[in-house]
Amino acid sequence: MNDPTPTVSEKLARYLDAEGRLKSWPSRRSVQLEALRYLAARLPGGVEWNERELNALLKALHTFGDWALLRRDLYEVRLLDRSLDGRRYWKVP
Repeated sequence: MNDPTPTVSEKLARYLDAEGRLKSWPSRRSVQLEALRYLAARLPGGVEWNERELNALLKALHTFGDWALLRRDLYEVRLLDRSLDGRRYWKVP
């Protein structure tokens, strides 16, 4: 992953385990956005993934079991982009 220790606020730190994985999904949108930026910072840049590969990366970054939520939100806030057919994903520079 790119940066194993991106800086985090005290609010986001409450949602991270000792290994820096997201252990639950914040209820406040502002903290969700910070969590998404944190996750995106830990994904490698300049690489494309298929959905299964991206899911595996996201599974390693959280413990609450909803990688689909993370994948969708990362795309919706434009931290990830995807091909028109939805088969390839990449980090937005």
